[in-house]
Amino acid sequence: MVLPGLLITMMEHCSYRVNICVRILSAKYQTTDVFIDLLACRGNVTLEIIHLGSGSGGNSAVYKNEDTTIMIDCGFSIKQAEKRLSMADIAPDRIDHIFVTHHHADHSRSALKASKKWGAELHCNLETAIRLGWQPINEARTFADLDRIEVDHNLSVMPVPVPHDDADNVGFIISTGGERAAYVTDLGEGTDELRRHLSTCSHISIESNYDHEKLMNGPYPDSIKRRISGRGGHLSNVQTAELLKDVVSNGTKSIVLCHLSERNNAPHIAESEVLLKIDDRFNGDLSISTKNGPEFVHYLGEISPNRIL
Repeated sequence: MVLPGLLITMMEHCSYRVNICVRILSAKYQTTDVFIDLLACRGNVTLEIIHLGSGSGGNSAVYKNEDTTIMIDCGFSIKQAEKRLSMADIAPDRIDHIFVTHHHADHSRSALKASKKWGAELHCNLETAIRLGWQPINEARTFADLDRIEVDHNLSVMPVPVPHDDADNVGFIISTGGERAAYVTDLGEGTDELRRHLSTCSHISIESNYDHEKLMNGPYPDSIKRRISGRGGHLSNVQTAELLKDVVSNGTKSIVLCHLSERNNAPHIAESEVLLKIDDRFNGDLSISTKNGPEFVHYLGEISPNRIL
């Protein structure tokens, strides 16, 4: 039986007006039972998006269509990754592909071990493979920027370069069933090329790392403050808001803010900064992925409201 509070939340995000459904996970109730009941709200869902968690301690998200399940980044220990997958009712051996954005440990920590244990194909660019000591072809399939990687007949992944420190970092555009979703973290600025791709996406997961005032008034040395706020660092809340203002439209159904700094940010600050810029043009769902995921699932595709009521 679906609990009333969860049903209200579902109905807020499943309507004739928008093609998205969000299911909320709660530790108060038996996760599997809640999942089974909430699945009844789905109609012709083309893509499920599950953030397993996001932050300096680890980042990972799962994208599923009817035939294929991919993981983007595997920055947790393999034990923690498997625990979070279990909470999302996903068997680890159902992960078909693992894509890694860059070599930093909070995005790549257990990716190689997981790919071997779960039987998943591992993908990264050549620079990332070299930095991590992964053998191209034998251990990881390498891609170039803007390659279109077909993982099944109806799902493709495209890496888009973004500036970040000394890393050869990329974001990913996931396409399936006429829907496009973006996963972009660890970047110091939004490039014109990135903007073009984000403007075509129904779902955008993007970092909103720090509040500028909290960072500048905090205890970090000036050199660290300059690195974080520089072109090779991270996006501030204001930068993320400005970027989203440039790309959101009626076709943008959901946004997830990721990689929030525990010291230099807070969820309510990030949310308010972003909504201040986009509220007049964005009618979808805005969520925040924290270190304690998974907390919710986004669905892209046509929803059948009569199955909820």
